[in-house]
Amino acid sequence: MMRKRRNAIISLTAAVLSASLVYGLYELQRDQIEKEETVAVLVPKRFIGAGERIQESDLEYKMVPQNVLVPDMVMKLEEAAGKETIIPLGKGEPLLIWKVDAFHLQPRRSESTFQIPKEYIRSISNGIRAGDKVLLYASGEGMSSGRLFPKSVTVASVKSSGNVEIDNIENPNIISRAEGNKEQMYASRREANGMIDYLNLNLTEEQWILLDGLCKGGALKLVVAYSPESFDLAEGKEAGGP
Repeated sequence: MMRKRRNAIISLTAAVLSASLVYGLYELQRDQIEKEETVAVLVPKRFIGAGERIQESDLEYKMVPQNVLVPDMVMKLEEAAGKETIIPLGKGEPLLIWKVDAFHLQPRRSESTFQIPKEYIRSISNGIRAGDKVLLYASGEGMSSGRLFPKSVTVASVKSSGNVEIDNIENPNIISRAEGNKEQMYASRREANGMIDYLNLNLTEEQWILLDGLCKGGALKLVVAYSPESFDLAEGKEAGGP
């Protein structure tokens, strides 16, 4: 009698353990399926206008179905934080990498991109590339030279006479900057695919009016100097802007 009772208890315990094991495996599989079916992507917490600088506090993660994930969706904070928006971003919509600009080539909302007339320029550093920060100086015969603006400005593009962006074809500066590789950035500036003929800068309206007013008479010309703040951008640091 005791033996039958003990066998019954053992059988019941085994059944409970078996059921618990099956349930545990079910929950594990369900969690795994849920993880495989959804993925975390970054979305803005608020509406962000074009030309605004994105802060980490502006972003949050949102789970989206795996089947709607596209390669352009941003899933890492470092891919978006500190960059500027090219177009407005809606609250809660998945952030796409092409909607943000890493190199600040787009003018901010207070700026426009101006092509500087060649006759306005006395000299320009050969190592300047798109995305760099430059310092502008006014220079003229028999006149005191001086810095035009207290802070550096952003180079939108530098092109050859054939309208080709100046860079090192085998070791492009823009790729080295994206990778944060300062050594390669330096090396890429040692060689270029042409001479700088056209310089485009992102300036505010006030900056352009001042520059144009000083240079259009021909007495004063610009000296465009490369700023080391350009390397700070490769490290993700904030560089001085207008």
